[in-house]
Amino acid sequence: MQRIALTIMLILLCAATLAAEPVYLSGLLIQPSAASSRFTFILSAKTYGRVKYAPNPDRIEIEFANTYKRFEMQNTELGGCNVKSIAVQEPGNGILRFTFYVDGYSQWKIKFLSSDEESGARLQLDIIPKKMSARKDVLQRDAESLRHTFRNDIVNAFASMRDELKSKTLRDDEVIGRSRLDLQDEAAAGKAPHIFTVVIDAGHGGKDSGALGENGAQEKNVVLAIANRLKIEINKQPGMRAVMTRSGDYFVPLRERLNLARKDKADLFVAIHADAYFENNATGASVYALSQHGATNEAARWLAQRDNYSELGGVELNSLPDRDPVLRSVLVDLAQTATIQDSIRLGNKVLDALENISSLHYSHVERAPFVVLKSPDIPSILVETGFITNPNEERRLTDPDYQGRVAHALQLGISEYVQKYAQKGE
Repeated sequence: MQRIALTIMLILLCAATLAAEPVYLSGLLIQPSAASSRFTFILSAKTYGRVKYAPNPDRIEIEFANTYKRFEMQNTELGGCNVKSIAVQEPGNGILRFTFYVDGYSQWKIKFLSSDEESGARLQLDIIPKKMSARKDVLQRDAESLRHTFRNDIVNAFASMRDELKSKTLRDDEVIGRSRLDLQDEAAAGKAPHIFTVVIDAGHGGKDSGALGENGAQEKNVVLAIANRLKIEINKQPGMRAVMTRSGDYFVPLRERLNLARKDKADLFVAIHADAYFENNATGASVYALSQHGATNEAARWLAQRDNYSELGGVELNSLPDRDPVLRSVLVDLAQTATIQDSIRLGNKVLDALENISSLHYSHVERAPFVVLKSPDIPSILVETGFITNPNEERRLTDPDYQGRVAHALQLGISEYVQKYAQKGE
């Protein structure tokens, strides 16, 4: 037993040492082409990171963790290929980010190259232009329609909620700001029971395919399939209903997803994604809630528009005798803090349910400043259903039977949260 304990300790110490060892990028080989441009990063060792496509403007972003650049490279313009320019950023904490601005929607493939060298690693990134299908004009028109429909930001939605509240006759025992209603109490009082609304956000869509698997699976299609199954599961539950932020293959901007949730009076917001890493052996599901850092940034964004909103979580700010920005800041912070606590509770229930069908990449709810989690009064989580860049998990994530099991697990976690916390006001 002592030998086993000593071995485990040495492994942990070695792992900690490796994790702390910085990685250096000594060069970038550029092979531009109109058909497919190739970029090879020369690294001192393998490292973790992420790659993603982002629209407006169209770009591929690759971000390295614990990695430092050891050669001079300024922002670079390219010609005669699908990549127009390259920007380099080093925001700190070992983060190294390359942004490839592309001419229209592009896909990417990435892999570590095999090497006979004793040290070092080469990471190859291919950026491939993809022609939009014949439905391009239709998709663009749909996206433009969404922009017009939801162009008022989330702040203006508060104003419409205020008008809605003013048009109703509130009972004396209804406390403003109460966000959880007990269905049994309402039924006993002769009122129509509150229908608990879960907004399901299938990530990416349209020209934003999200992460790509080695066998061609696209994140946008996988998560939409799971979201559709989750919608069916939720709608089977008494007193609950599901609303989708997108029901097909089209792109919805992140802020408009939040506007959709508020328009449909969401009680919960669940975003569904599939994770991606450089290494194709990463496994497991994970759940994220909003980080405090992200909440602080969002509060600042809203407070900058102090004259454009009047209500938050049932508290009519315009009716307050003191409309000082500091007071508003405190109200936003209190609302956001309480919502994050509820989000973590929801995330824990979902993790418990997912653990029965999948390994977990993280055994606890992680925190990150995702835009879609930033509603200050709607508990929100982002679920990474697995790593689509892992061929084994890619096969599972594209299997309809497994998609149904994931959806069922998500429904069980959501339902348990609703029964334990949301209806009891705990």
